[in-house]
Amino acid sequence: MVRFILTAVLLILLLGCGNIGLLPTDKLVQKAIALQLEQTQQQLNQQLDLDFRGFEIKHLKVRQEQPLTIQNLPAFRVLGTYDLTFQLPKRQLTKLQQPFEVYLQIQQEGKTWRLLLPDKAIKDTQPSWRSYLIP
Repeated sequence: MVRFILTAVLLILLLGCGNIGLLPTDKLVQKAIALQLEQTQQQLNQQLDLDFRGFEIKHLKVRQEQPLTIQNLPAFRVLGTYDLTFQLPKRQLTKLQQPFEVYLQIQQEGKTWRLLLPDKAIKDTQPSWRSYLIP
């Protein structure tokens, strides 16, 4: 119960201090989406039999930032859309208005952020998360 209260207070402070960088910025969200795409790019290459040479994220629009707690640390569920352009050997493939949902967690020291991905391989009563440092 004490952890819950402390987490709630910390989230309130984070929300109140958004102007000093403790809320996810558009640039951070874009980096998180890119990291998430890199995690799945090899699967896409195999499934679609395409030779992706890279991608570009444009027109990011954050629609919702929901504060929450994951593994006793403050986190945000961020929803929105973006345009995605894949670079192929002979052409570009553009997908407009792609919806996204990312989970971002600020670390205890408040200087770094991590992308959290739900681990679908583990079927627990408590959700399990894979965590990736956002550079």
